[in-house]
Amino acid sequence: MYGVNVLNQSAALGLMAVGITFTMVTGGIDLSGPSVMALGGILGAMVMREGGPLVIGVIVMVLFCMALGMLNGFAVAYLKMVPFVVTLSMMYISMGASIWLTREVSISVPPAFVKALTFRILGLPFPVFLFFAIAFLAFGLLRKTQYGRWLYATGSNPTVAKILGVPVEQVVFKAYLFSGLFAGLSAVVTTARLMSASSKMGSEGVILNVVGAAVVGGVSVHGAEGSVLGAAIGAIFITILENMMNMMQVSYYLSLIAKGSLVVAVVAFDCWRKERFYYKRG
Repeated sequence: MYGVNVLNQSAALGLMAVGITFTMVTGGIDLSGPSVMALGGILGAMVMREGGPLVIGVIVMVLFCMALGMLNGFAVAYLKMVPFVVTLSMMYISMGASIWLTREVSISVPPAFVKALTFRILGLPFPVFLFFAIAFLAFGLLRKTQYGRWLYATGSNPTVAKILGVPVEQVVFKAYLFSGLFAGLSAVVTTARLMSASSKMGSEGVILNVVGAAVVGGVSVHGAEGSVLGAAIGAIFITILENMMNMMQVSYYLSLIAKGSLVVAVVAFDCWRKERFYYKRG
């Protein structure tokens, strides 16, 4: 039962970790995923609260998050803005909008929505199956398609990739679009699991979990390396780590220190490994 609960908790985090993998492989990053997810969940919950069909609420969540992902992608790919600055700004814009819309009060969703998204198949909640399905589809997209090859080529050296005919701008734009899509799916899963939507769903601590899941799963901050399956496994690991600290009654702030230290250690090892590799080649 504990394993099922861990998988259920890691589903939303895993979906966002898969999304951020696309942007990190290009050599960029998307810090806005959790706050975009929260804002999308709030808007969808508001639609359902006003009597809108459940399907429309889900569509609003997904399409709105995709739209913000497209804005990030346009700014990074075509306006040549720095990914860190663009997505950090989007993170605070979305966070501010979430707090303004809700006044920091949770918005409940209809019981029918919760029931439709939390039913079990062979003893496993539906979000777990969605998480696994998305992870394997994304894995196939990155490893078995031309777009996936272009994505890694762009992350390795965008100038050379462009010379070789890779549409670098389109590749980067789509990476942030996918990140928004997975944030939208995470909004659906998270809202159903919590039975409500609130600005707290996208707190700063969540982005640390998302980045931590990706880097622990082997996604390089330098780009061109990493797998969505690794990021998915990283999400499960981070969820287990967080649960262990909760059971040990570690304070929230100490848990942030622990997870932040873990991310720094993994990134430092990645930098050391790359420097050693290039030194040997030289």
